[in-house]
Amino acid sequence: MERELRLMKGNEAIAEAAIRAGTDGYFGYPITPQSEIVEYLMEAKPYETTGMVVLQAESEIAAINMVYGGAGCGKKVMTTSSSPGISLMQEGITYIAGAELPCLIDNIVRGGPGLGTIQPAQSDYFQSVKGGGHGDYHLIVLAPASVQEMADFVELGFDLAFRYRNPVMILSDGAIGQMMEKVYLNPQKERSGTVPEWATTGKPPDRERNIITSLELDSAKQELFNLKLIAKYDEIKEKEVRFEEFQCEDAEYLFVAYGTSARVCQKAVQLARNEGIRAGLLRPVTLFPFPEKQIERFAEKVKIIFSVEMSAGQMKEDVMLAAAGRVPVFHFGRMGGMVPTPEEVLDFLKSKITGD
Repeated sequence: MERELRLMKGNEAIAEAAIRAGTDGYFGYPITPQSEIVEYLMEAKPYETTGMVVLQAESEIAAINMVYGGAGCGKKVMTTSSSPGISLMQEGITYIAGAELPCLIDNIVRGGPGLGTIQPAQSDYFQSVKGGGHGDYHLIVLAPASVQEMADFVELGFDLAFRYRNPVMILSDGAIGQMMEKVYLNPQKERSGTVPEWATTGKPPDRERNIITSLELDSAKQELFNLKLIAKYDEIKEKEVRFEEFQCEDAEYLFVAYGTSARVCQKAVQLARNEGIRAGLLRPVTLFPFPEKQIERFAEKVKIIFSVEMSAGQMKEDVMLAAAGRVPVFHFGRMGGMVPTPEEVLDFLKSKITGD
């Protein structure tokens, strides 16, 4: 079947894609700038057509623990929120990672710290990529740069979550969540009736009971479990790195940017090229796993790397680690809900070329 073409907000695209992906359950709580996701799902009433449960929880803490329960039953479950709401979910997220359960979490980032602003930002990078809860764990983190990717990453996110039994986060921002673009939507999938062998859905007579927990009081066993997680994350790093290059073939100056900042940098590259400056853009699509090897490769060729973010420079640390001192790395960013312009990015590039 052909994909259906619609004009949608990014938040609406996530919601519709969730229905069409055969999601079993959504548990969330409204918070700007992602409330349209909850509103869209409530209005669509997917329970009447697919059987998908949509429930507005009493809080973000309740929502993530409902996801924990649904994931433990082997169901395809998800939640969405925005920065302060994701902060409230951190304990539940680390439990889910520690229990090795699949789920999808969407963060439509707004400016912080604290309640901050309802305007778009990228200041949740550390929280998302480094593991915002306690313990040595990682989420798989996808960074969409368009409404189309907001929709596509729902199905991709569920695929990765179940493949690795690991939470997946779609890390977007308020700009992409609120903007409208054309989007091609996949045909409706049936909800899966298959129950994973590890799920807690009652004990059949032919096997031992399944116990899902993130608690282990024996330190030696907990260390072995952590080593198992590290091996899984290493496999993810080896197999699941995703990125996009734009005019990098002959680039002397490289922008590294994701999400809205990548869209800004793509235009900045065009403006630079118009002035004879050979700039290029590397867009990480996965923030974990991060495209370290690709940045390392460019660090051998370019003169300067620029980490462009709507934050104080959180991703810059990973860019610098990948570059390993081979080339200067500078950060350019706007904060508090401010979106940089291509002209600002170009002016910053030119200032570093001239040494001003």
